[in-house]
Amino acid sequence: MDKYQEQPHLLDPHLEWMVNLLLDVVQDKTSPADLIHLSFKFLYIITKVRGYKTFLRLFPHEVADVQPVLDMLTNQNPRDHETWETRYMLLLWLSVTCLIPFDFSRLDGNLLTQPGQTRMSTMDRILQIAETYLVVSDKARDAAAVLVSKFVTRPDVKQKKMAGFLDWSLHTLARSSFQTIEGVIAMDGTLQALAQVFKHGNREDCLPYAASVLERLAGCRLPRSNQTLLRKLGVKLVQRLGLTFLKPRLAEWRYQRGCRSLAANLQLCPRSQQELKMHSETPASDGDYDVPEEVESVIEQLLVGLKDQDTIVRWSAAKGIGRMAARLPKELADDVVGSVLDCFSFQETDNAWHGGCLALAELGRRGLLLPSRLEDVVPVILKALTYEEKRGSCSVGTNVRDAACYVCWAFARAYEPRELQPFVAAISRALVIATVFDRNINCRRAASAAFQENVGRQGTFPHGIDILTAADYFAVGNRANCFLVISTFIAGFPEYTQPMIDHLVSMKINHWDGVIRELSAKALHNLAQRAPEYSATHVLPRLLSMTQSLDLPTRHGAVLACAEVTRGLDRLAAQEDRPVTDYLGDAAVDGLKHIHQQLYERQLYRGLGGELMRQAVCVLIENLSLSKMPFRGDAVIDGWQWLIDDTLRNLHLISTSSRQQIKEAAVRALAALCCEYYTQEAGEADPARQEALIRQYLEDLQSPEEMARCGFSLALGALPRCLLRGRLQQVLAGLGAVTLIRPEDVSFAESRRDALKAISRVCQTVGVRAGGAPDEVVCEANVSQIYRTLLDCLHDYTTDSRGDVGAWVREAAMTSLMDLTLLLGREQPELIEASVCRQVMCCVAQQASEKIDRVRAHAARVFMALLHAAGPPVPHVPHREELEELFPRCDTDAVNWNAPSQAFPRFTRLLGLPAYRYHVLRGLAVSMGGLTESTVRYSTQSLFEYMKGIQTDLQALEGFGGTLLQVFEDNLLNDRVSVPLLKALDQMLANGCFDLFAAEQNHPFGVKLLALCKEEIKKSKDVQKLRSSVAVFCGMVQFPGDVRKKALLQLCLLLCHPFPVIRKTTASQVYETLLTYGDILREDVLDEVMSVLGTTACPAPAEAPCPPGSGEEPGNRQHGTAGCGAEGPEVRHRSAGFSSPVPWDVGAFVFTSAGAPV
Repeated sequence: MDKYQEQPHLLDPHLEWMVNLLLDVVQDKTSPADLIHLSFKFLYIITKVRGYKTFLRLFPHEVADVQPVLDMLTNQNPRDHETWETRYMLLLWLSVTCLIPFDFSRLDGNLLTQPGQTRMSTMDRILQIAETYLVVSDKARDAAAVLVSKFVTRPDVKQKKMAGFLDWSLHTLARSSFQTIEGVIAMDGTLQALAQVFKHGNREDCLPYAASVLERLAGCRLPRSNQTLLRKLGVKLVQRLGLTFLKPRLAEWRYQRGCRSLAANLQLCPRSQQELKMHSETPASDGDYDVPEEVESVIEQLLVGLKDQDTIVRWSAAKGIGRMAARLPKELADDVVGSVLDCFSFQETDNAWHGGCLALAELGRRGLLLPSRLEDVVPVILKALTYEEKRGSCSVGTNVRDAACYVCWAFARAYEPRELQPFVAAISRALVIATVFDRNINCRRAASAAFQENVGRQGTFPHGIDILTAADYFAVGNRANCFLVISTFIAGFPEYTQPMIDHLVSMKINHWDGVIRELSAKALHNLAQRAPEYSATHVLPRLLSMTQSLDLPTRHGAVLACAEVTRGLDRLAAQEDRPVTDYLGDAAVDGLKHIHQQLYERQLYRGLGGELMRQAVCVLIENLSLSKMPFRGDAVIDGWQWLIDDTLRNLHLISTSSRQQIKEAAVRALAALCCEYYTQEAGEADPARQEALIRQYLEDLQSPEEMARCGFSLALGALPRCLLRGRLQQVLAGLGAVTLIRPEDVSFAESRRDALKAISRVCQTVGVRAGGAPDEVVCEANVSQIYRTLLDCLHDYTTDSRGDVGAWVREAAMTSLMDLTLLLGREQPELIEASVCRQVMCCVAQQASEKIDRVRAHAARVFMALLHAAGPPVPHVPHREELEELFPRCDTDAVNWNAPSQAFPRFTRLLGLPAYRYHVLRGLAVSMGGLTESTVRYSTQSLFEYMKGIQTDLQALEGFGGTLLQVFEDNLLNDRVSVPLLKALDQMLANGCFDLFAAEQNHPFGVKLLALCKEEIKKSKDVQKLRSSVAVFCGMVQFPGDVRKKALLQLCLLLCHPFPVIRKTTASQVYETLLTYGDILREDVLDEVMSVLGTTACPAPAEAPCPPGSGEEPGNRQHGTAGCGAEGPEVRHRSAGFSSPVPWDVGAFVFTSAGAPV
């Protein structure tokens, strides 16, 4: 049924047969109790989805149904928490049967059963059941309230029982307290019942009791309760009592709109317009309105409910205000409107504003807010559309703005266009501003919907259709798109430009959310070009005054906005071939120049606020430099330079969350500053400034702080060409030194990464010329050193507490290699040597075969970019034709290189190309021995698929085996490669990948592999490595001759290893190996060896040390199985059925047996 929650009406055609089917089970007297309860449970599920009001009419409601339902309900246990659905449905069913048009006394017959005894009447039984279930703790309480409303309001019951029930209800409220759970439950049921009775009962019947109920309700002091539901029910009952005091009549003075058809409003034909029935305010004819005194108390309580802390209470109070006002005389209703407007005081909380908006919407929707009141209401709603109040680190007001949009939506449907005509401009501007500039997505969408309703119903909003097309429901979902794209489009309409700019300056530039401030500044950049004169003469002076504010968000946003507005005006001036100073006055230019100095003198660059101001002023420096402000030679340039240098030098003191953003802002500011103010007219750099700047930055590259190295590396990379000219070798050497790994800065991976980025950027900046000077451009004399630096960084596998931080360096190195190689390929391909290109492609292919998904995907994209260069092809790419066939251009975007299932099958095929085999195999070995299940599975599958294709090709297999041994030899004692390589060798040996070699006695592959394995584990105490080597030695038993004997000898030595965990693992795997290769020993010897391995439990050596992390404790060595708790399952999973205690000191026996004739 859950699938019908969104559109429950789809169930309507099927409800009848489903209900009848279940009720047949209930009415069948032979049905067991459990089946009946199950049927009622299914009925409740259907009711929950469709709603009980629709469901009630489907219950049988004949006279004959009253007694059976009543009897079933009497037999229920109210305390049985397993069958509450049954009681809930029976109470609903009984409420329907109460509607029969016969007096209940006719169902009783003779109540005298025996002399002196009377039977309880049906009426009393029903009322007793209702009162019982009104105070239970389950959902049957809600159904009991429905039952009471149907039963007590019957003509025959109200005369006899209504007074008694109301008296019982008031007594229940009087003795209950909302401070106890039992009291809350009792008050909840009683309030529900009273609200339903006063809703469905006749006014004449309820009026005599209304005053008493209101007095008792006031004594309960429900507004003080912390129970939301009780307060909501209290407000609901209050409004029902108020409606009881007032006669039900339709106010003749209400505003009526003549035509509510959307199509009619869009008709432009004058005749159609004349046919619209226009109704203005109807003259009041209040007649004999008699308003009791209690109404004032009701209105007062409803107004208090408008300020409640919970939305459902405020919403109920708003509906009550609307219903009450519809029955009041015009003057009193107008007083109610005035009281609602009092909620919109800035002394009130956001709850009062929200409740006030809901009430105004209800009043307007019902025609109770006369057009004469619109001049008071509309300004309040416009304030509510931008209402936001900061509370700590966040703000409140989202619900207020959303409700204000609802008011605008309701007004569009309630009033004729001529009534709203004086307010169209203000409302349209406010809704557009909320649509594009509100922080909350729901408010933006609500404003868009309200704007759309006004465009359709009123037809007077300027450029409504064009704006709706750009700012529809889905378009306003993206906040950045609203601020930067949609706002620019709407600002093209003059009616909205200036209000949008004013809103950003007054409300958003000083917003508590930094993201909103930054987006607002960027939006002003775009809007300034739409209204340049207004921005220069009004906006910029206002922003300059805000830069000295004591409020940090205001100061930060104002500096950002000054930067962006200036840059926006500069862009417009550039299009007109004018300087930006034509727009800016002398005062504005002087104000921009002094921002930094004023902040510095007030020491506003310090502390947490200093982080924001440093970033903002760096943005200001960048934009003023790009705008070519006339500050050349001014002292402010030195101040800006100091700020940039000081920020980069103290990055380690900045919080981690904002460090990257501030670093990037400072580097961009430096680049713009140098390009504009450190360059002479001839395009040459100021020699003194160049010498001082580069010398200082090269010294700072040796800072003991990693973040300082990062900042100054990127700063050197951002320098313009004129400053690098004549100093290129020094810069490259300094950056190259940062990329080196020294003992004191092993963990400085981020500085190495940023240095590589800087090298790439420097190369892009200075350009390439084959015969150029090495201090001027990238040329033949320095390109080899640059490549060497970049390639060396591809071997950075540094790890620390953060993980493989060397991956950052490798990614940056690959990106830099790609940029440099493509640059040389476009401009000077002769500088790319064949050996260098081969090394680049092979190293990138290795990275594309390794285990980290992010690095592998990045390497694959670099590999494809080098292979399929957009310009001239990169020269000397090894096996280019085969690569283009294996990696077609279409794979660049079609393949998900992050997925191991797609990446490994493609790069494994490079094993067939000799130039790539070594590096790809090295990468695959690491992946096959990794920890990630998907990486291990797909890398192993891909390698085995390749091996299957060369099983019959001895030459190819020998080439592969030789490369594999070379990888092993080159990485001896390098645990990062050797340990996973041992695991990969185990899998290859176990899967028969070298069966061709096993057919030959003492094959060189086996001999060398055995020697390398022995060398790798020599004097090793690494448990993981030793375990992996055991598996390899067991796999090498398949090689005949001396290899087998020496492998068995190594296994026997490992059976006597000091570490218990190694002895366990060796015994388990030797047992499995002898089961697999039983023909290597004589049958009688094999049986004896297997018997010893399977049954002997020898004590562990008393002094045998435990390896770190092996799980053994020195005191757990009395038995052969001691300390195997955590290790047992792991060492036994390879041998099915191996359940006997494994002997750990049988090495001597096995060694003796292994010497027998084979």
